[in-house]
Amino acid sequence: MIVALGLGVVIGALLGLLGGGGSILAVPALVYAVGQPLSAAVPTSLIVVGLSSTTAVLPRLRQRGQIAWRIAGVFGAAGTATAFAGTTVNKLLPPSVVLLGFAALMIAAAIQMLRGSGTTGGSCALPGGGVNWRSCLPKAIASGAVVGFLTGLFGVGGGFLIIPALTLLLGLSMATAVGTSLVIIVINSTAGVAAHAHTGGLHLDPGVTIAFTGAAIAALVTIQTLLTTI
Repeated sequence: MIVALGLGVVIGALLGLLGGGGSILAVPALVYAVGQPLSAAVPTSLIVVGLSSTTAVLPRLRQRGQIAWRIAGVFGAAGTATAFAGTTVNKLLPPSVVLLGFAALMIAAAIQMLRGSGTTGGSCALPGGGVNWRSCLPKAIASGAVVGFLTGLFGVGGGFLIIPALTLLLGLSMATAVGTSLVIIVINSTAGVAAHAHTGGLHLDPGVTIAFTGAAIAALVTIQTLLTTI
């Protein structure tokens, strides 16, 4: 329980600072540090990250330009449709294969972010404002579908994939990408939990889930409060 509380603090802090990254640590932490089986760690991670992201997005609702709502809706809707497919594949694969794939995905996402040029602007964020939907819509649907599938497969909210997709592929600024990512994470996490409940039930430890989630939310709120005072 103490380990769960400590890890929850780290994950909440990451979500507050970056708008993602919590699920990168949540699944491995629940498996290797807390000792949960993968069948419990995956839905627990989705619940923790989903509720924490809901808390993180609330202050941004009052700030103009923090969330690209239409892009979040398209991205999230596409991910909801494929989360069930990812969950089905998760049930068919050995846990060792799922964890190996998860590790490879983390490395690939990190490399892509490091290679990014840091520039923004594109079909989904035109320099003069607005969105060129003819070009943006296919990219948003494709990106959302891939992230949604991986959400169901690996039990991640997808923030560490959504942020690169929104900034490098769709052209959003980092500030807008963070807020938009949080909304998409909430949608994806909800879809992932629903998919796991539908395909095989939710194997949860209530104590660990509550401790993990509570610590994450407390850390997240603390980080956001500190950031607003700086």
